[in-house]
Amino acid sequence: MSKSESRQIVLAMLGTLFCLHAATAAAADELVSTLADQKQLAITIYNQDLALIKDSRSVVLERGENALAWRDVSARMRPETALLRNPARPESFRLIEQNFDFDLLTPQKLLEKHVGRSLRVIKTHPSSGAETSEEATLLSANGGTVLQFADRIEAHPPGRLAYQTLPDNLRAQPTLVIRLDTAEAGRQALELAYLSAGLSWKADYVGELSADEKRLDLNGWVTLTNQSGASYPHARLQLVAGDVNRVRDDMERRTMLRAMPMAAAAGAEGMQEENLFEYHLYSFERPTSIADNQTKQVALLSAPQVAVRKEYRLQGEEYLYHDLQSEIARKLKVGVFMEFDNRSPNLGLPLPKGILRVYKRDSNGNAQFIGEDRIDHTPKNETVRIKLGDAFDVTAEKKQTDFKRIAASGRGSSGVIETAFEITLKNAGNEAISVDVVEPIPGDWSMLAENLAHTKASANQARWRVPVPAQGSKLLSYRIRTKF
Repeated sequence: MSKSESRQIVLAMLGTLFCLHAATAAAADELVSTLADQKQLAITIYNQDLALIKDSRSVVLERGENALAWRDVSARMRPETALLRNPARPESFRLIEQNFDFDLLTPQKLLEKHVGRSLRVIKTHPSSGAETSEEATLLSANGGTVLQFADRIEAHPPGRLAYQTLPDNLRAQPTLVIRLDTAEAGRQALELAYLSAGLSWKADYVGELSADEKRLDLNGWVTLTNQSGASYPHARLQLVAGDVNRVRDDMERRTMLRAMPMAAAAGAEGMQEENLFEYHLYSFERPTSIADNQTKQVALLSAPQVAVRKEYRLQGEEYLYHDLQSEIARKLKVGVFMEFDNRSPNLGLPLPKGILRVYKRDSNGNAQFIGEDRIDHTPKNETVRIKLGDAFDVTAEKKQTDFKRIAASGRGSSGVIETAFEITLKNAGNEAISVDVVEPIPGDWSMLAENLAHTKASANQARWRVPVPAQGSKLLSYRIRTKF
């Protein structure tokens, strides 16, 4: 057999397969809706790998029962939340059933679906190029192929496999098949709403600190990640900041149907913010396209010249007040913090939780990374406080100078301990600073003596603001009685 004849045989077989495929599709008698029918797409993404998708399409329905194959849906949709409706004419059809087909057509799936069925094995002669075919039954597709021919059984036989039919339940893409009954034929404006996993967002903030470390140019970005198995072209995007309880399915369905009014609080250009229940909703006026397996960033806010405050903080530990400690002074790190108020005129917009990264320019004008920290959801008029790192030129040494157990703890009595500490703060820098020393003190406590006055920040916390001169040091000493 010549190569030309072999090609003709292959083309004939491909044509037969195509006709079988077309016949199978025709037998299914489905009305297919694709992105070509789409008129509007809206996506609301939550913080917890959850998104609400509202897909509006113009579809022609036939009179009577229809099998509407709604293609290009998320591969990770929650089918129990899917709801098809005609917003303008709710009575125009009656829903019967719906099936979510997500078993996608791949070479391995096609092989697995043919176990126990007949197929053809096509072999090519290595010298002449002539092709021959032989019918066989697929016995197994687990880790390879096992085929039963008319006179033998072979595992991993050479050649190509040709399938005579396409299984009905395999789809080229995720498809929601909806059966509905209509009173009259015609075009309808339909909206499919459903919840899906695979879409997530997070906020990222970038700030540049001024040379005098008193101002911060702050920019916020929304980072979108799409791993849902579908693409969303020209979508109206909304983001919900807050922790939504996902157990109450009835509340989720009400969320899908409720119209959400638009209020105005300015963020980045083309972005609006409003209250939604106990959460905050960010709406972007400019449509955006999110491709499958894509990460995209969209501007959230821009706030130049935000006033910031720098703080040096030495954080103590509660367990030190329970027992006698070593006489050797413990070397401690002094943390460097930065805080600012989320209020007008520069800010005043509820900030979603995310990571704030801070840069500062060196003497040559090059931006250098100086630290990052995570911020929680922050309402307007609240304070944002982040730790940038530990100070290099500011150090601390802490030593327990006295320990007395005045009354032992036991049945019917409480333990009373009297202890004293010295903290030496050193500043190798060229500017005088202040260090906040924060000590968590357990039990019922009272300050017996101190060389600097403290403030009682809370029931179990004492705080000192300790001035430390440039190229110098400062000693803080105190004695405390605690009752457990």
